[in-house]
Amino acid sequence: MDPSTTTVPAPDPATLRRVFGAGLLGTTIEYYDFFIYGTAAALVFPKVFFPSLGTAAGVAASFATFGVAFIARPLGGVLFGHVGDRVGRKATLIATLLLMGLSTVLIGVLPSGAAIGVAAPILLIVLRLCQGLAVGGEWSSAALFVAEYAPPRRRGLFALSPTFGTGLGLLLATLAFLVASVAMSPDAFLAWGWRIPFLASIVLVAIGLWVRLGIAETPIYRAAVAAAEAAARTRLPLRTVLREQWREVLFGAGSVVMWLSMFYMGAVYLANYGTAALGFSRNTVLVINVVAVVWNFVGSYVGAWLSDRIGRRRTMTIGNLVAIVWSFVMFPLAGAGSPVLLGLVVSASLFLVGIAAAPTTAYLPEIFRTHHRSTGIGASFNLGSIVGGAIPPVVAAPLFAAYGSISLGIMLAVLAVISTVSVLLLRETAGRSLDERDTTAAAPAQLPL
Repeated sequence: MDPSTTTVPAPDPATLRRVFGAGLLGTTIEYYDFFIYGTAAALVFPKVFFPSLGTAAGVAASFATFGVAFIARPLGGVLFGHVGDRVGRKATLIATLLLMGLSTVLIGVLPSGAAIGVAAPILLIVLRLCQGLAVGGEWSSAALFVAEYAPPRRRGLFALSPTFGTGLGLLLATLAFLVASVAMSPDAFLAWGWRIPFLASIVLVAIGLWVRLGIAETPIYRAAVAAAEAAARTRLPLRTVLREQWREVLFGAGSVVMWLSMFYMGAVYLANYGTAALGFSRNTVLVINVVAVVWNFVGSYVGAWLSDRIGRRRTMTIGNLVAIVWSFVMFPLAGAGSPVLLGLVVSASLFLVGIAAAPTTAYLPEIFRTHHRSTGIGASFNLGSIVGGAIPPVVAAPLFAAYGSISLGIMLAVLAVISTVSVLLLRETAGRSLDERDTTAAAPAQLPL
């Protein structure tokens, strides 16, 4: 039988459960590692690695090192995207997990600035770059892996695997710092307690590797290789995707900037704002983040469920339009000086993130062709992560100091407009098969636009 004309059989339910679990667990671990850095950058790194700069400059420098990862993310997306298209989807999942785990553990044993001087922040930046490379390949690889296994009409719900993993990673990172903070004095936490969440990563990585090594390569990729499609057309997948699908790369990047910016401003910037500007205790802010992550899960499920029923574009557009309005409301509420209002702001922001992020996790794999799908997702997502994830937390403090909270609202509203326009310039894809040879799936045009 000619493999080029044979459609891929649907995986059995047990296989689908294992794939969902592998995507969930692996992404949870990756983003746990990534977010404990963000929490530490907000709470302890200014004093540990930048003690000579003073409070304001130390915070700015700490968030700058946080943003460094986003510079490496596009490179990681292209690098691991190339591996995913040339070697296999599974290979990227193993490589990203190993790189992230090693980098995180090394941060946990890195001497402070007081001990080794300027070498400490330099090494911190290098390790943060490695984390950026790893996470640049992780989200796109996990989204692709699950999408190529999932049934077309339920792909939105199956795509909750990496989406929930991102939220669980933030939840575990927050809980790890909350437990360490409660269990010891502030001086002990600052001296060595903050290192525990980083060192604990080695156990989680070992579990994640065990799970991911037990999952087979995606059937769609195996079929493409058998049909000689991948070998013939993926020598330089980045060049191919930019030549054949540059619009999808550009507008795919634009489609993610709203929820990435809302996520990092809500989960990272407001954590520092709550402690430094509003005077709330570290534990209060950490509890707020825990509650907010629960609302992120709710929003993600709602977004995924809607995307399978009314389409990806419509669901993402709803989230983006609401975010435009919410951008002008969130900072005045957060600055009111009430921990309840701050919790409301962070929770509502992460709920909106879930509404838009869950459909995107299914959408990006659907808009690219098999032979360069891994590279396309990695390039578009991580290009968007620079605009939406790296820039807002870094520029927020100087913008707020110069122009007040209205400037932050304008910034997030503009990013939400970019996402809205980008989504509207892309086509609907819900219900389509990711196997280009399969014509049995419903045509995307049958869904509402």
